[in-house]
Amino acid sequence: MTATLAYQSFGEDHPQTVLFLHGGGAAGWTWQPVVDLLSDTFHCLVPDLPQHGASLDITPFTIEKTADLVAVLIQEQAHEGKAVIVGLSEGAQVGVFLLARYPHLITKAVLSGVLSRPMSGNHWTTPSILSWSYRWFVAPFQDSDWYIRLNMRSAVGIPDAYFDQFKTDFQALTADAWVNMMTANQEFRLPDGLDQVKSPVLVITGEKEYKVMKLSAGDLTTALPNAQLAEVLLPGKVSLAQSHNWPLNAPDVCADTIRAWVKGEKLPETLKTSQPTN
Repeated sequence: MTATLAYQSFGEDHPQTVLFLHGGGAAGWTWQPVVDLLSDTFHCLVPDLPQHGASLDITPFTIEKTADLVAVLIQEQAHEGKAVIVGLSEGAQVGVFLLARYPHLITKAVLSGVLSRPMSGNHWTTPSILSWSYRWFVAPFQDSDWYIRLNMRSAVGIPDAYFDQFKTDFQALTADAWVNMMTANQEFRLPDGLDQVKSPVLVITGEKEYKVMKLSAGDLTTALPNAQLAEVLLPGKVSLAQSHNWPLNAPDVCADTIRAWVKGEKLPETLKTSQPTN
């Protein structure tokens, strides 16, 4: 029997479904501030991906397996069996695979922070080294509030208001989930079939993100026939982590972006559209 992803559903009376895919190491709660701003207009589906949140017991986490499970969720729970997908980071990688394998289920997409090129030092991210890093840098600190808070701020750019939710996820993180999540993220490459996708796709990066992330976004935009590339410019002093995790740091901007893209309206001025570069 196929496992079923845990999910939450909001605004079910609205005819158009938007499905949100969270990043690695967190859960669907990271989309709640954005969903709160959109559930008066759209039907919002928010799953917890395998080995995350309430789907912790669904193993292993891989991009392909996750896309297959999300496709089932869309077919069973989205209105008319189709959805707009919105993904961040590892959730955006899942979104890319969904577009390639299940294009008939996706009406539009907003994908931010897709990594599809090797990071510097990528050859060090073997399962054995990742297991070692978990034993040294995760497991000993799962009951340390100061370490969890430091990791939350500097590594993943989550605001202090969400400490309790992040702490729950950090404490639930197992060595197996850590290795699977990191391996899937670092080994992801653009799949075949993207040239056949007809749905409009908005590909986004944060202004402060690594060059490899921006190059990956350019690759994705080039691979898709109907894609637009954009960069988010948030006001004030913003760290790289906050720039990557901009939906949680600027949920109003994210909600306005999704609403505009879905409705075919002008994007917010905080988004700078551009052309891909090599």
